[in-house]
Amino acid sequence: MKLLIIVTVCLLLGSTLGLYRYQTLYQQQRQQTAAAQTRLLEQQSIMNSLRERQQQLAALDARYTSELNNAQKTIDDLQRDVAAGTKRLRLRATCQPVPAASAPTGVDDAASPGLTDAAERDYFRLRSRTALALKQLAGLQEYVRQQCLNSNDKGEIK
Repeated sequence: MKLLIIVTVCLLLGSTLGLYRYQTLYQQQRQQTAAAQTRLLEQQSIMNSLRERQQQLAALDARYTSELNNAQKTIDDLQRDVAAGTKRLRLRATCQPVPAASAPTGVDDAASPGLTDAAERDYFRLRSRTALALKQLAGLQEYVRQQCLNSNDKGEIK
């Protein structure tokens, strides 16, 4: 009978120690799971923020690309109109006086002053490049305002 009590006490003691061990492991796993869930939520928040920023950048890019295409279309239309003669380029210019000794007498130049073909092409190229540079600069400024300055205010990771 004493032997049975000793065996029963040993079994209870072993079961208690085993139960305590498994309960400790369970608590550790529970804490690790909670920490992993917290990290997961943080990562999801970061991913959502990055997706939102990517969408904002895509919208910004689409807006300025559209504006740039519209500006280029306006320049192309103007160039076609000038070539067709429906519009004229007006330049403010002054003519240099011709020395009296070399001036032809009684003969007027029948052509009105204007740009050479090369100068006209250069004019339209300059307008196109100016429009491109201005739209790129405006887009970059908007990017800095929306993405760089706002992310510093929110304390987000760049």
